Amino acid sequence: MPYTPGHKARTRRRILASARRLFNRCGFADVSIDTIMAAAGLTRGGFYAHFPTKSALYAEAIGHLLEEQRGADADPPDCCRDSRELARTIIASYLGDGHLNDIERGCPLVALPSDVARADARVKRAYGDLFVKMVTLFQSHIDDSGHDARERALAIGALCVGGMVLARAVDDRELGDAVREACRTVALETGGWDRQSAASAAA
Repeated sequence: MPYTPGHKARTRRRILASARRLFNRCGFADVSIDTIMAAAGLTRGGFYAHFPTKSALYAEAIGHLLEEQRGADADPPDCCRDSRELARTIIASYLGDGHLNDIERGCPLVALPSDVARADARVKRAYGDLFVKMVTLFQSHIDDSGHDARERALAIGALCVGGMVLARAVDDRELGDAVREACRTVALETGGWDRQSAASAAA
């Protein structure tokens, strides 16, 4: 029986979803193609009809995540129309309890830094593209279009990623919470978002 139209695209999405969960949970190096396909309810033989290598799969999974984020960024919620409020919301969410606890669906920047450092160029490029996306988003909400805004946005991105990496790594919830709160405070100060916006204050 021939496959229905769209079958290949749906199968590809299943593989990408499986890969993202497993990469986040176990790391890039420790997840095999067999494991990814089994978790997607598929056999290894079907993998190469979609991806030439595991690195290519990782790169596309990151690209898929970027597309999801572009869609979300295009229509922010009403409470976040103000630039400062949107930046505050993003930082609070990134360094929040939900992201801390949801490892499988969390940001790959947090889950995979050590693995990526030992991976090939394609994996590193995809990881870097995702970080640049984050930095560009922060930069767009800083009230300064000059070189200083880029530096501040880079620092904010590093605070968000590094703070969550440390919070997940330490075996001390109190210390991890303190790290996240410190990073949140400094990130907001760095972006100039530590003061409540006029729109929010008037609400």
